[in-house]
Amino acid sequence: MVERVFLPDSAIAIEGQFEPPVLARLAAEDQVFVMAFVQVHGSIKEMERIFGISYPTVKNRLDAIAEQLPLVETVQKGEAGTPRSHPQSAAVLDSLERGEIDVKEALRRLS
Repeated sequence: MVERVFLPDSAIAIEGQFEPPVLARLAAEDQVFVMAFVQVHGSIKEMERIFGISYPTVKNRLDAIAEQLPLVETVQKGEAGTPRSHPQSAAVLDSLERGEIDVKEALRRLS
């Protein structure tokens, strides 16, 4: 729980009780992993190269991080234990990609 936020550039302080953003709740090493994943546009091959780890290790790490995020309920485990998208989630993401809905609406539909 965050109780005080200080903005040094403007010398403004906000006090109260705030939940940190979802990504800020991840461990530091998981935050770095997510940032790298976004920077390489989701390329698992590039993640393998950057971190010197195998494809399954990248996938396992992403799965472990995804389980900590609120949208994890939109993923179900397949018969072999591999993730597969929930059909409703895929439709929402397709609508988002086509520009039919915005991110806020996609998050509302997925939650």
